[in-house]
Amino acid sequence: MHLPNYFLADLPPEADLSPAMVEAACEALKQNRAKYLATRSTADLIATLCEVAQEWLRPTGVFRQLALQSGPAQTGFSQAVLARGIDDFFRRFTPEAFNELIRLELGEAIPVGDLSRLGWGKARGIEGSDSATTVKRFWRGPEFQVHIAAGNLPNPAWMSLVLGLFTRSAQFMKCARGGAFLPRLLAHSIYHFDPKLGACLEIAEWRGGRHELEHILFHHADCVTATGSDETLAAIRKELPARVRFLGYGQQVSFGLVTREQLREETLSEVVQAAADAVIAWDQNGCLSPQVIYVEERGQVESDQFAAKLAAELAQREVAEPRGLVPVAAAGAIASLRATYEAIAVHRGDVKLWASAQSTAWTVIFEHEVRFRFSPLNRCIFIKPVPDLEAVLQGIDELRGRASTAGVAAGPERMAELAGRLAAWGVTRICPLAKMQNPSLTWRHDGRPALGDLVHWTDLET
Repeated sequence: MHLPNYFLADLPPEADLSPAMVEAACEALKQNRAKYLATRSTADLIATLCEVAQEWLRPTGVFRQLALQSGPAQTGFSQAVLARGIDDFFRRFTPEAFNELIRLELGEAIPVGDLSRLGWGKARGIEGSDSATTVKRFWRGPEFQVHIAAGNLPNPAWMSLVLGLFTRSAQFMKCARGGAFLPRLLAHSIYHFDPKLGACLEIAEWRGGRHELEHILFHHADCVTATGSDETLAAIRKELPARVRFLGYGQQVSFGLVTREQLREETLSEVVQAAADAVIAWDQNGCLSPQVIYVEERGQVESDQFAAKLAAELAQREVAEPRGLVPVAAAGAIASLRATYEAIAVHRGDVKLWASAQSTAWTVIFEHEVRFRFSPLNRCIFIKPVPDLEAVLQGIDELRGRASTAGVAAGPERMAELAGRLAAWGVTRICPLAKMQNPSLTWRHDGRPALGDLVHWTDLET
């Protein structure tokens, strides 16, 4: 299937975007939003998004096939990694999950557009029947949202587009050069099922620093979301008018924890598979991937045996779910790290290394140093034995304010205990080890409301 030229990102690579083209796109988006999206019902949006998801999940679905056929060359991820990522993302799209997201984020408040669509009498509100005061709460989303998408993996960009539809916003997504392929496919799939919704989206890509283009976007924007390095977010914030709401998602780090109770012969295989799932998902790229897995000592299975089992599992997975191509610099960083630990392991028995032969496809490094160690990613994982959670908290102390997800392998009672301690310390998401790169729709990114951060509220007291 050849994609039609609906979006600026569909233009040939040699096409050069001009300020006039971006200006015209912004004006068209706002007009289309007023005609086609501002008063759309939530139920209608949910139905469309679920239909889109089913097409992506269908083995012969057109957009899934395009992603799997062209994706490896466009994104660097293998077909197997793309297929797993697509399944994990779109399986969450159910009416129940979307309604739960809206209930948790927006409560009983209604969009202002419902007043014109339904009329005041039928619009739902929050009423205190036993009180002399009735309070009705409404929300309105940004008229025009701009998304600055990072180029490493699609989930944040995909989710931004979905949330922007629920806020009834016209959306312009600016991708890094070469990073628009998967966001563009999602936009085309929405357009395929509902051209009017698709007309409220724009996808484009250009290298950062095109101030003549970005100035136009920021002039039109009511809200700007951005994912990237802390330096990138600071630079964007400086360029925004004071009236524009800015939501930046910067560099966050995640880790795993395996409790001693799970290090038994009867549960070891399941835990190892869960750890491998966490490392392999999107080739360990993104803020939700573990860079270190802490393993409690004094289990029936020793912590270095767990590391060895994980290495064997990653070797097997490389056959079925191979890692994609990585830049030369990334491969060089892994090779350099391996060389360092190979030299250390010669002189220290408490340091061990397992690695793929003739490639940098996967690496497991075992060491007793509890201090968190940043990984070069791309399936390079540190395994660190610890006596207890106190040692883990000591090791991750430098991550305060930047700890995103803790993936934990533990029984129910121990999980409840650990969750309380980790939440008090500042971790914003705690989940089973295998689910680290697969958050629920209700996940609050960096501990902030997904929809609630985007909307403005109005309270009516009568």
